[in-house]
Amino acid sequence: MAAYIGRAFISVGKPASRLHWFIKVAPRQFQISSNQKTSRNVHSDARKLHAASAAVALRIRPLYVLLGTGGGYVGYRQYGKYQNLQLERQGIEIPPKLANEVEVALYKTVPTRLLSRAWGRLNQVELPTWLRKPVYSLYIWTFGVNMKEAAVEDLHHYRNLSEFFRRKLKPQARPVCDMHSMISPSDGKILHFGRVKNCEVEQVKGVTYSLESFLGPRTWTDNLPVTRTSPSTSFQDQLVTKEGNELYHCVIYLAPGDYHCFHSPTDWSVHHRRHFPGSLMSVNPGVARWIKELFCYNERVVLTGGWKHGFFSLTAVGATNVGSIRIYFDRDLHTNSPRYCKGSHNDFSYVNNNREEGIPMRKGEQLGEFNLGSTIVLIFEAPKDFVFSLKAGQKIHFGEAMGSL
Repeated sequence: MAAYIGRAFISVGKPASRLHWFIKVAPRQFQISSNQKTSRNVHSDARKLHAASAAVALRIRPLYVLLGTGGGYVGYRQYGKYQNLQLERQGIEIPPKLANEVEVALYKTVPTRLLSRAWGRLNQVELPTWLRKPVYSLYIWTFGVNMKEAAVEDLHHYRNLSEFFRRKLKPQARPVCDMHSMISPSDGKILHFGRVKNCEVEQVKGVTYSLESFLGPRTWTDNLPVTRTSPSTSFQDQLVTKEGNELYHCVIYLAPGDYHCFHSPTDWSVHHRRHFPGSLMSVNPGVARWIKELFCYNERVVLTGGWKHGFFSLTAVGATNVGSIRIYFDRDLHTNSPRYCKGSHNDFSYVNNNREEGIPMRKGEQLGEFNLGSTIVLIFEAPKDFVFSLKAGQKIHFGEAMGSL
């Protein structure tokens, strides 16, 4: 500032001119100099702020990416479901969008067996008396459980979640239909039913699985009078023991709020048990429409035998948090056990010297239970005039009629 004023007095001769410069020009020069310093300070602070922001962004950016990607994917799926719902309302049939091999492989990497075992341990922890009613009431509200049907309605009676899941019903709550030859073995939702075609069974409409992969090798029929043993005969035809019969199937999904026990659907004899250790992926209808051969991947217990019309089988399929499948007359069965490897199967025959005809089961008799909701699959032989009295998607209760001749 002083340099500018000095040069001005030297170069400008008249006092008036000097005074004019001092009043008019000097403040501008001072302002420019001050602005330059301020600008440098601002730029310096901006660079520091940018560096700090970049450092923070590097730390939180993965979270933003994860949330953004996950939210976008959920939104995309919900929009797709909304579009499909609108098309279904217009009467347009939408083909199911199946998961590819990568998606299925990623799903299989989730430790569902370990998580299910941990969930099972947690369910067996005894709850304090004061905590039982709040916990069970929340579950009842969430899944729509009808406790008026329970044999014991008092929530304080159930010591842990496992006992509550496996609660018994009042005898009159589920009357067994005597007019039809086959009844529903459990409460649940009918996912699909009908004839088996081309050795493929539909888990839901449009999504199938292999009959042979689901049941495994046909060794249980060694004790059945199979009439078709030609090498060229398909696996499906080999299960049919009588001429003129057909093979039928029915899939029942048990939701978490349903009654978790299952019963004998008809009068039959159980000859063989086959246990498939496997994954414990969810079997709700949405996943069943998404993953082909879902039931073949999951842990399951296949009971096979015969009824008055030939071959009969009932399969209890496990699911996430449903590692425990219990068959009342089979104490040797242990599901979701670390000692069993996925991809194998364990057989046990009930036909021996003491039980030449296997284990007889009467219609409506208690057969087994799940630790939580899951799926029951019936595959059986019957005459061609067998008719289901069902509708896909309907809610059904144990003891209600499923079909007859």
